[in-house]
This record gives sequence, C-alpha cells and structure tokens, in this order.
Amino acid sequence: MGVFNRIPAALAAKALLGDRGYDADGFQHALMERGITPCIASKANRKIPIPHDRTLYRQRHRVENMFGRLKDWRRIRTCYDRCAHTFFSAICLAATIIF
Repeated sequence: MGVFNRIPAALAAKALLGDRGYDADGFQHALMERGITPCIASKANRKIPIPHDRTLYRQRHRVENMFGRLKDWRRIRTCYDRCAHTFFSAICLAATIIF
C-alpha cells in the first residue's frame, strides 16, 4: 500500500478508529503490518465478525462531532482555498474559535 509509505515515523499511530466502511481484510492486514491496531466494527453481512475493542470504538463519536462542527464553517465545508496551507490555516482558525 503506497499510502502507508508516505506517513512519517513521528506520526505513527498505535490504533486506528474507523467506521464499518473500512471493514476490509486487506486494509486491516496492512494496518497490522505497520503495528497499528485496527478498531473497526464488522459489517452486518460479514460471515465471521472480527472482534474489536468496544470501549475504544465508542470514542469515535468525538472525532465525528469535531468534523461536524468544523463543517459548520462554509469556507471549510466547500474548500474555497486553493492552497493546502491556506486551507489548513482556515481549519486552525475555526478550531481555535470553536474549541
């Protein structure tokens, strides 16, 4: 997976919280190869459900709420800024005011 090769070692995570859309065997195996524990609930149609940490998975709503509050800002929701650094500055400004 090419995406994981671009992540700096300083940003390596110990666990990844994901929703049911990321319930794929290949994705979970790639995470485990990097030493990241996947905490992803199994889809309802999976024949053999993969166990996950329920208490850690319940904390995912905080991340979802944060993105929801940031998207209340029209500039962030529609990505008006052309440059990545300008967009990131808008996110930092909104996060500072909100939180």
